[in-house]
Amino acid sequence: MLNRGYAYTTIISSKFHGQTLLSHLASLYPHSTPQAWQQKLSNGEITLNGVTATGSESVTLGQTLVWNRPPWIEPDAPQHFEVLFEDLHLLAVNKPNGLPTLPGGGFLENTLLRMVQKQSPNAKPVHRLGRATTGIVLFAKTPQVASHLSANWNTPKMQKIYRALAQNVAQHDAYEILTPIGLVPHPRIGSVWAASPSGKPSKSLAKVISRNSSTTTFEVSLSSGRPHQIRIHLASIGHPLVGDPLYGSTGQPLENLPGLPGDGGYFLHAQYLRFHHPITGEQINLEAALPSGFSLHQ
Repeated sequence: MLNRGYAYTTIISSKFHGQTLLSHLASLYPHSTPQAWQQKLSNGEITLNGVTATGSESVTLGQTLVWNRPPWIEPDAPQHFEVLFEDLHLLAVNKPNGLPTLPGGGFLENTLLRMVQKQSPNAKPVHRLGRATTGIVLFAKTPQVASHLSANWNTPKMQKIYRALAQNVAQHDAYEILTPIGLVPHPRIGSVWAASPSGKPSKSLAKVISRNSSTTTFEVSLSSGRPHQIRIHLASIGHPLVGDPLYGSTGQPLENLPGLPGDGGYFLHAQYLRFHHPITGEQINLEAALPSGFSLHQ
């Protein structure tokens, strides 16, 4: 079934000033070739400051670029989620594997955000989980609560604990991982978040839950919130997630990716979230049951 289409809007920044619109589109949205963008321009899908564009224009600082993407058939995604907690201020749900939190990568309607907002139109996620990551996603129902939770998200006031199934047998029972995380170039996908000496400071604590002949199950607590942090951090100590299509045993992206960065196949679950309610002050202890994949690999 076709969705309603979407208008992707960006404002031209100073670093792109003077580029031709066609080359700018090809660098901004590298999923399509310059030839494909020229076809979209010819179809009248692109406007620059409200005027239908041809592609030969030079873009200038502050211009509004809009790609009016026609309706498309989205990839399949689960159409369900479990409510873990709800009141007038908060909503916490257990996200299934394969359901994106937010629109992106071809998904617009088949997202947790759209499904939640059908029931709670004002709910906005305080954070996001990767499409293949399962577990707790917390939504705020008012701007006041959203602001409070966002300010505290990467502080000890929000205790976030994940379960991760990783390759190889851990030699130690606990690891403090401080690998910096930043954008690194990749020949296929432009750039990707990964272990990087020049990246931002990041901190995870990984404790061994169990081991078998070839894998280790970790419980991971986060003290920062970088993109793909757990996947990168465990990989950087020699324990990439089982089935991870993106990261190898150094925390760097694999040269020959078996799929796209959003693809699944790995086991990562946001299991516990503990914090004080921003309005009532009561202690909130959330737990999302482990999906079946974890027990199958123990």
